[in-house]
Amino acid sequence: MRTLKLPGLLLIATLLSSCASYSDPAVYAKEQPTLDVQNYFNGTLDAWGMFQDRSGKIVKRFTVVIVCKWNGDTGTLDESFSYSDGSKQKRIWTLKKTGDNSFTGTAADVVGEAKGVVSGNTLHWNYVLSLPVGDSIYHVSFDDLMVLMDDKTMLNRAAMSKFGIGLGSVTLSFTKIADGKTGQVN
Repeated sequence: MRTLKLPGLLLIATLLSSCASYSDPAVYAKEQPTLDVQNYFNGTLDAWGMFQDRSGKIVKRFTVVIVCKWNGDTGTLDESFSYSDGSKQKRIWTLKKTGDNSFTGTAADVVGEAKGVVSGNTLHWNYVLSLPVGDSIYHVSFDDLMVLMDDKTMLNRAAMSKFGIGLGSVTLSFTKIADGKTGQVN
């Protein structure tokens, strides 16, 4: 019978613990400032982002203007995207608070329902998006980690995959606009 030596066991333990830490919301429970989704995503936000393929090459840059409103536990996030190639896109999310720290979301190009958990200063958000690529539509899994930096700034990193294979990532920086005026051009 073959046994693993200590370096092999340490490597396996390190790999397993690093995988678990990102997806476990409890890791961020004590991080400040505490994220209040209904407060932060209320009013107007500007965002700047980029998509990088699996090699790290920047494939597309974009800006987003997001107009957010809540009615009780239901919120609407109206997103207007402007891409570096001149194309435009619209996505309207409907978010629902389903518990003290949990949310669901739907949009026309989201397959099924997005699920999110708030912990400390983070929102961990998982969903499948229908992405047009040429004449085809691909269903791509998104694993977002949104991190509140201060009362106006949030950073977001989304890992994209299909069949468990990494396709690339999306990085976004959000800025909450205090007076409702956006600095972006639609």
